[in-house]
Amino acid sequence: MKHSMKQIFLTFCLVLTALSLSAEQSDKSLTVVMVHGATAGGWEWKPPAKFLEADGHDVYRVTLTGLGERYHLASAEVDLETHIEDVVNVILFEDLHNVVLTGHSYGGMVVTGVLNRIPERLSHVIYFDAAVPEDGQCIYDLFDGPPSGAKVVDGLVHFGWGDPDGPFPKNVPHPEKCFTQPVSYDNPTAFEVPVTYVAFVPEDQSVDERAKNDKGWKVAESRGWTVRTFTGHHVAQLENPRGIASLIEDAVANDENSK
Repeated sequence: MKHSMKQIFLTFCLVLTALSLSAEQSDKSLTVVMVHGATAGGWEWKPPAKFLEADGHDVYRVTLTGLGERYHLASAEVDLETHIEDVVNVILFEDLHNVVLTGHSYGGMVVTGVLNRIPERLSHVIYFDAAVPEDGQCIYDLFDGPPSGAKVVDGLVHFGWGDPDGPFPKNVPHPEKCFTQPVSYDNPTAFEVPVTYVAFVPEDQSVDERAKNDKGWKVAESRGWTVRTFTGHHVAQLENPRGIASLIEDAVANDENSK
């Protein structure tokens, strides 16, 4: 009888411990909304999202209108504001709060607009090798127009890295108005949201040289944002998805610990 009672007691303690750990994990779980770059889609952030979900976080990979699996909606009328609305509406209709919002490359323009629009829904913003515009700038202002070799056909920009005959998922033409429309960044409440800028730096590139020439890095520092580096090329999220997932978790944890 004593042995039986001891086993029941031990089982009870184990259950309490498991429930406690589960509650603790729930308290630390994140709501992450990911925004991809030009010509891509939510598919490009699936690898790091899988690791985040395995760690107990909720992840929403937004695909912007006219791109990814929504490329059939591409038209010359799709602009930056359309893409900002895409992300804002995911957050509003899914009723998301304390969102960790990430933007990659061109996605930096989009998350800037979202940050300006609904800062009260965001707890942290992460720019991954992304455009960091000033109020009233478009992405062409940051990079002096389209890259060499790009062609505009019927209002869509065809970049050299896209293979129209390649297998899915793949990069697709991008509406040019997304690159010519300026973004607003003038909401004082938006300036209070913690932001991290992450530069993807290949192994053969000097971090000091990158810091000297990276416009986004300079703007981030001038705004008092946290600046980090991550070893990899411009699509480092595909090269080291576990590392990117861990960086998101660490960036948020460091922000919480600094409060």
